[in-house]
Amino acid sequence: MRLPPLDSPHWTNPVRTFAWGMSAVTSTVLTLVLFATYLGIGALAHDTHFSLLWVLLSTLLVWAGPAQIILISTLGSGATAVQAAIAVTLSAIRLFPMVVSVLPMLRMPQTRRRELVLSTHFIAVTLWVECFRLLPQVPRERRIVFTNGLGCGLLTVCLIATALGYQMAARLPPLFAAAILLLTPLAFLLSTARNCRQISDMLALALGLALYPLVTRLDTGVDVLISGVAAGTIAYGVHWWRERA
Repeated sequence: MRLPPLDSPHWTNPVRTFAWGMSAVTSTVLTLVLFATYLGIGALAHDTHFSLLWVLLSTLLVWAGPAQIILISTLGSGATAVQAAIAVTLSAIRLFPMVVSVLPMLRMPQTRRRELVLSTHFIAVTLWVECFRLLPQVPRERRIVFTNGLGCGLLTVCLIATALGYQMAARLPPLFAAAILLLTPLAFLLSTARNCRQISDMLALALGLALYPLVTRLDTGVDVLISGVAAGTIAYGVHWWRERA
């Protein structure tokens, strides 16, 4: 997607900025990945006998594919709401570093906390990747509006896909439904590799991939978190050492 220059007067219009954010969903292949993923989530909700309204609300309020899969599967297996909430919360921990890394790109000294609430809700894997790709092309004073537009665009795509997947569930082969759920982590991996610019980025990605199979043997239930924190810490240490040297 080609955005206007940073000094363009068009950025002074918040409505136009929001519209540019919404239209940015057409410029990334991750939108197709999200669409396919939420087709599977809609089908999963149908097969576990949840209503269409319920699964649409889960897409709107939870807004994280893996967390929704955990929510649907745990409640569908007979777990209590408290158990499902704990499982979803543990899954959501992985999003904290993404929120911490994106918010400094949005904030200004005069930014109030309530202005960041909607943007924070939208920060998940896809928005995190796209913010690092697109926000440098957006004036800082318009980044919150642009991010809200981008988030609303992605959410609209996912709501449509959820409804379609729910209606198609009777015709969707189980193997296909399972396969399309893998597209999100694969797309995240490829997008992260594409966005690596420094040695520390590449090292963190490589170490994360190498440590994960070892950490899974510990059977902690938070294997991704442990391997990610360990790999990121080591990569940061190497970066700090090289800067000092």
